[in-house]
Amino acid sequence: MKNIKYTLIAFALLASSCEKQLVQYPQTTKVADSFYSNQTEMEEAINAVYATLQFTGLYDTALPALGEIPGEDAYDETPANDGGVYGMLDLYNVIAQSGLIADVWQDSYVGIQRANIILNRIGDIQYTDESTKNARIGEMKFVRALLYFNLVRAFGDVPLVVEEVANPQDSFGQSRSPQSEVYAQIRQDLTDAIALLPARNEANKMRVVKTAAQALLAKVALTLGQYAEAEQYLQAVVNSGSHQLLTDPADVFSLSNEMNEEIIFAVQFASGINSNSEGSDAYRMFNPTGRAVGKMTGTKGHGVLKSDFYKLYAENDLRKDVYVGVLESGLAYNNKIAVPTTVVGDSDSDWVVLRYADVLLMLAEVENELGKSDAALTNLNLIRQRAGIGAYAGASTKSAVFEEIDLQRRKELVWEGHRWFDLLRTGRAKSILGISDDNKLLMPLPASQIAADPALVQNSGY
Repeated sequence: MKNIKYTLIAFALLASSCEKQLVQYPQTTKVADSFYSNQTEMEEAINAVYATLQFTGLYDTALPALGEIPGEDAYDETPANDGGVYGMLDLYNVIAQSGLIADVWQDSYVGIQRANIILNRIGDIQYTDESTKNARIGEMKFVRALLYFNLVRAFGDVPLVVEEVANPQDSFGQSRSPQSEVYAQIRQDLTDAIALLPARNEANKMRVVKTAAQALLAKVALTLGQYAEAEQYLQAVVNSGSHQLLTDPADVFSLSNEMNEEIIFAVQFASGINSNSEGSDAYRMFNPTGRAVGKMTGTKGHGVLKSDFYKLYAENDLRKDVYVGVLESGLAYNNKIAVPTTVVGDSDSDWVVLRYADVLLMLAEVENELGKSDAALTNLNLIRQRAGIGAYAGASTKSAVFEEIDLQRRKELVWEGHRWFDLLRTGRAKSILGISDDNKLLMPLPASQIAADPALVQNSGY
C-alpha cells in the first residue's frame, strides 16, 4: 500500500458543481460496475481508500495543520506563503474561500465515497478467506468513521452519506445532518469494526486492526464526555497486549522503526517513489522558513513552535531535542518528521494518527474524571518515567492532576494533530487562546460547496 500511487476509482463528489440546466450522468458508472467483480479488484479498490488518507486535505498537510496551528504552541511564522491559508488558522480568521478548508472537505468526502463503494459492493464478492473479507469491511468502516470524526469536529453539522453515490446529481439538495446523527454513525461504524477486525500481528500491522477501532471509539467517547465508555475501550487496548511504550522516545518516530509496537494506526508515506510524489509534504510546510539541513531548503514556516514551548521540557527530559528541536535563532520546530533525502516535499515519515502514549494519557484523563486518582497517576507516570522525568509529585487534587495530564499531552503529542481538538473538547479554547467569538470554534463550510448547493447552510459568523 505504501509504495503505490493509486488512481481514483469511480467516485462522485458530494457537491460537485454543474449547470442546473444540464443533467450529466457519470461515464464512470459502467466502468465501476464491471470493475468490482472479484477479490483482486476489490483489494485494489480498498488500497485506493487507504490512499485517500495521503491526500493534501487529509493527513499530508491540511488535517495536521488544522489540529495544531490554532493551538497555543504552534504559529505561522510566514503567513504570506501559500495564500495565507495557514495564517488564517493561526489568527482565527479563516474565510469560506480558504483553499485549505476546501481541501479538507473535498478529500474527506472522496475518501467517504470510496469507502461507501466498497461497503456497498463487497458483500457480493467471493473471498477465498471469509475472515479477510470481514476484516476489510471493518477497515472501511474505521476509515469512514475517522473521516466523519474529523469533519464533525471541524465543521459541526455535515452531510451524512453512508451509501454509494452512483450519480452526483442525487447528492444535490442534501442538507447538513445534526452532529448527534453524525456521531451516532461514527459510533456504529467503530462498534461494527471492533467486531470484525483482527488483532495486530506482523502480517497486518500496516492495516487498521481491532485496537485502532477501540482507541478511536474511546477518543470519540472522550470528546463527548462519556468517560466510563472511554475507559472501557482504552482498557481494552491496554489489555490486548498488542502495544507498548518504547523504551527510548527517539525510537518512536525513527524511519528504521516505523509501525513499531507503540504505533496503533498511521498513514504511510514513502520517499523516492513515483517521481518523488509519494512522500509527505509535512517537513516542507511545518518547518521554520529557510531551515536548511544538508541540501534541503524551501521550508514554508507554517508550523513553527514557540520558544516558550521548547522551554517547557526539563533539561533531563528525553523528549527534548528528540520530539522538538531548536535553531540558533531560537525558533523551535517539530522534529518528528524526517528530513527528506530527495526533494523537500518528499519526506519518508508516516503520519501517526493513533499511538499508545495517547491511549495512556486519555486513560489517565478519564480515570481522573471518574475519581480514580491512583489509576490516573499510574498511567500518567508511565509517560513521565519513559521521558526520564520521574513520577508526578505535585498536588493530588482532580484539577491539579488534570493540568499535569494536559501538560504531558502537549509535550508528548506535540504536532500529532491533537492540540486544537483537545482544547475544543475540554471547553478551554476560548479562555486559553483568547478567542472571544464562539463562531470561531468551527471552520466555515467551503464557499464553493455553498455556491454549488443552496441546501448547505453556512456556519454562523461566516
